Amino acid sequence: MIRIGHGYDVHRLEAGDGFVVGGVTVACAFSVVAHSDGDVAIHALCDALLGAAGLGDIGRHFPDTDAQWQGADSRLFLRRVRALLAQDGWQVGNVDLTVVAQQPRLAAHIEAMRAVLAEDLEVAFSCVNVKATTTEGLGPVGRLEGIAAHAVALIVTGTDT
Repeated sequence: MIRIGHGYDVHRLEAGDGFVVGGVTVACAFSVVAHSDGDVAIHALCDALLGAAGLGDIGRHFPDTDAQWQGADSRLFLRRVRALLAQDGWQVGNVDLTVVAQQPRLAAHIEAMRAVLAEDLEVAFSCVNVKATTTEGLGPVGRLEGIAAHAVALIVTGTDT
């Protein structure tokens, strides 16, 4: 059996010295405003995986009203989501993410993101795809007010769940 899920996340940007996206620290003139580390790629991916498994969303499992998640490393969220899926007999088939950011340019970080995500999901590097795009200066992302990410995930199981 297979299932597909979609996730989306967006965070506001402010002046700073960098942020984490796809589990990779990117040095730049911005920081992300968030309760946790604000990794939009991992947050979108968690939502895609949870959605595919019918397990709600990231806010249900890691609410921003809970002090224990203040400043949390989003890789922890992803590893816990993978474990939740495994408990229900699911494993990750493949994932595809698109990070939407006007700045900084992320192309130089894509392969590192893929490696981090593959490690945390316990899948082959080839099962993780990450892309980056801009909004050509349009909207809040184009005005450097925020960063966003979309994720699609395929999960598979050998049983009819």
